[in-house]
Formats: sequence, structure tokens, C-alpha cells
Amino acid sequence: MTMRAIRIIGDPVLRTPCEPVTSFDADLRALVGDLMDTLLGAPGRAGVAAPQIGVGAQVFVYDADGHRGHMINPTIELSEQTQDDEEGCLSIPGLYFPTPRAMHATVHGFDQHGEPLTISGSGFLARALQHETDHLHGRLYVDTLRGEGRRRALREIRAGRFDSPSRHR
Repeated sequence: MTMRAIRIIGDPVLRTPCEPVTSFDADLRALVGDLMDTLLGAPGRAGVAAPQIGVGAQVFVYDADGHRGHMINPTIELSEQTQDDEEGCLSIPGLYFPTPRAMHATVHGFDQHGEPLTISGSGFLARALQHETDHLHGRLYVDTLRGEGRRRALREIRAGRFDSPSRHR
């Protein structure tokens, strides 16, 4: 297993919807291991999705609110109740903005062996599950921002006002 370099906003892989995983093999298990190593070695982490390390597969790992794991080919169910806490992203390092998310999320998918898997969470875990699932669809958290918050985020991104990618391998 290896800690892999995090792709930074502007890399097209971050805006490309990922392909579903069809082979639950040793290569997939190695990818899950690399994602987890990358997550555990990254600053300010809650999850890492495959496109963030340049892989266009529907796979993410998470470590939030005492829950750590992985999810493959996720589908997500969201509550109507919302939260609006600050959110950041390893692919836009150093920028944090209040981001609207559902308060509760349930994700269904598979583990690295092809077995059905479900994870449900509220608050920060729900936020992480939504954030990582969005990555698999080519969306970044700044895409959910509205109004002045969105304008400020886009200005800071265009101006390059986020941490240097070299700090994040």
C-alpha cells in the first residue's frame, strides 16, 4: 500500500464522473489500501475518493466520527433536514466554506470483496459521505455553494489562494 499524491482543482479527473467497479479483485483491494494510506497520511482528513488520486473508479474511503471504512459503487439517500457547517477538501487545500448538506445520509454499495455494504450517519459523518460520493460524480463541494459564499470561493480558487499542492504530496 502507498500514500498517493492528491490531485488539485484544475485536474480534469476531478470533474469526470467515475465508472462503476466491475471487478472485485486484488487490484481493487490495492486501490482501497492506497486510498486508506493516503487518507491516514493527509492533513485535515475525513475521506478520499479515487479521482482524488487520479483513478476514475467509484471507490472512496472515510474516517469520520469514529467510523472508518470504504465504499464501492455507492448510492446515497439523504434526509430533508439540513446542516450548514464549514467544509474543506484535500483537492482545494486550505479553503473552507459553510456548505449546505443533508443532516443524515445512508450510503449503499459494496465492500472490496463485492459484499453488500450500508453505512448511515448524521452530522460530520453524513457530510463526509456526501462529499466523497459527490467526488465520484465529478462534483466538488464548492459546486454546492450559493450566493456570496460561492462567489468568494471561486474568486479565491481563481486567484490560487489555496495551499500549495506540494504540502499534500
